[in-house]
Amino acid sequence: MTLRIQEKNEFRYVDEGTGEVLLLLHGLFGALSNWHEVIAEFSPRYRVVIPLLPIYDMPLLKAGVPGLVSFVEEFLGEIGLLEPCTLLGNSLGGHIALVYALQNPARVSRLVLTGSSGLFEDGMGGSFPKRGNYAYVQEKVAYTFYDPAVATRELVDEVFSVTNSNAKCLRIISIARSAQRHNLAKELSRIKAPTLLVWGLNDTITPPVVAHEFHRLLPNSQLRFLDHCGHAPMMERPAAFNALLNQFLAQTTAQLAS
Repeated sequence: MTLRIQEKNEFRYVDEGTGEVLLLLHGLFGALSNWHEVIAEFSPRYRVVIPLLPIYDMPLLKAGVPGLVSFVEEFLGEIGLLEPCTLLGNSLGGHIALVYALQNPARVSRLVLTGSSGLFEDGMGGSFPKRGNYAYVQEKVAYTFYDPAVATRELVDEVFSVTNSNAKCLRIISIARSAQRHNLAKELSRIKAPTLLVWGLNDTITPPVVAHEFHRLLPNSQLRFLDHCGHAPMMERPAAFNALLNQFLAQTTAQLAS
């Protein structure tokens, strides 16, 4: 599937389909392509919008969770998308979705979090990227998944090119440290939107205990685990992920309408 990337001022994004909006947010080393199967499944019935987060080129002083939340707010204002929508976030994208929901509760109808940071995460296996070390990057990308084969050469090459840039590495480190500092445990009870937590049972970056803690702290949440799955269920188990998302959207549509 070839994604058609649109541009408006400094924003680059995917905007496919019509109807109720699903806003998808990728993670720290993520990309628009992480959501290929979600776009294919849902764009015939929903408007699927995915901003390309400026993780590698945002001003260094703004490189953190608050800066990325502000970017999402500005992006939505720029494209005129101000009605309530469903936010889906993987890893850092889930963290951004949670902070956005806390700051803009009237604009979030539902949340879907998968491998989200915000409570605890073991980013890059406990260390920061090593510039110029391809084997290291290959190992850490594979660490993201239950099945190392999902870490294709193309994906490893993409991450390696990022970590081989000093400027990009500085921003990655700044954002990762911001995420680790920005613990949301005391704030999550304020989020009332229906929330689906989809977690890989073999996630080593945000382990299952993190999912259980999100479920405990988010008052209107439901938790589903996928076996043989790591940190990115929408990539590693796309059919199962989409089935859970379809079920959740159907169930909560009826609830929100009543």
